Amino acid sequence: MTDAQKWLMLACIFLGAWLLYLLAPVLTPFLIAGLLAYLGDPLVDRLELKKLSRSLAVVLVFAVMLFTGLLLLLILIPALQQQLIAVLSLIPRVVPWLQEVVIPWVSATFDIRIENIGLDALQNLLAGNWQDIGNLLGMLLGKIGHSGQLVFAWLAYLVLVPVVTFYLLRDWDLLVQQVRDLIPRKIEPLVSKLTMECDQVLAEFLRGQLLLMMALAVMYSIGLWLAGLEFALLVGMLSGLVSFVPYLGAIVGIGVAGVLAFMQFQDFIHLFYVALVFGIGQSIEGMLLSPILVGDRIGLHPVAVIFAVMAGAQLFGFFGVLLALPVAAIIVVLLRHLRSVYTESSFYTL
Repeated sequence: MTDAQKWLMLACIFLGAWLLYLLAPVLTPFLIAGLLAYLGDPLVDRLELKKLSRSLAVVLVFAVMLFTGLLLLLILIPALQQQLIAVLSLIPRVVPWLQEVVIPWVSATFDIRIENIGLDALQNLLAGNWQDIGNLLGMLLGKIGHSGQLVFAWLAYLVLVPVVTFYLLRDWDLLVQQVRDLIPRKIEPLVSKLTMECDQVLAEFLRGQLLLMMALAVMYSIGLWLAGLEFALLVGMLSGLVSFVPYLGAIVGIGVAGVLAFMQFQDFIHLFYVALVFGIGQSIEGMLLSPILVGDRIGLHPVAVIFAVMAGAQLFGFFGVLLALPVAAIIVVLLRHLRSVYTESSFYTL
């Protein structure tokens, strides 16, 4: 590759990044559809191996994805909203609990006198504003209703995402092959190798880890519901959502569920039930779910995932959050390749 070609490639990369920044609001539904098609393509390929046509396989997978999305919109999200509002309604009860239970226990256990920390003012503030916090979603929806641009954006998401997802699922293998044919023949083997490694990294997180997170969310929700916790669904979904960091889901879940269980039942036996639910969940995850859904492949480190998502949100907003993981996977694979080249170079062996 000549110097002119290298400079041209670098200019194309910067131009593409600039266009992504400018077109981020427009590209967001297409990126969502692309991620959904990426998640669904392996299922379509497996159905093709069962002697189904590509079109029929796409229709089946798309129907399952559409049904799941509608289920989330019509059942799960309203239920979570109700539980969130109910949790917010408990906030004014936190201060009396701190005054009557926590502070006396701390004082008696550690021989520390805790006085004049302004809990009464905090209680009055929370009691006067929790209902406003609980109605925040309604206020946002009201503002959206008065904004034609936001209404158009929501309609675009609801219409474009399913349509684009269907067509991408149908033509995914063809599009991949067409992109591969455009790569210069001299560097095509290296690019294909790096692309396969990127796919392995993304497959572990986007396919394996997301399935693991959903399985843990369902398992924790059912377990806490059996334990009698009123906010089982909310705590279970929260624990599953943050479980991409090892043990973080269990730690957050035990902390939040423990506080809510103690406020609901005012005893310690339900704290034991909460710990039992998450202990069993962690055992099932380690012995069964992780080996099946994720496997032993080394993908994105949890710290890299957190940094990538936060950096993407800071730079590009919601579009950056969606783009963060694919970009992070590419960067990880390129760094591995550069490290391999470096360790095999004469400069390293000096």
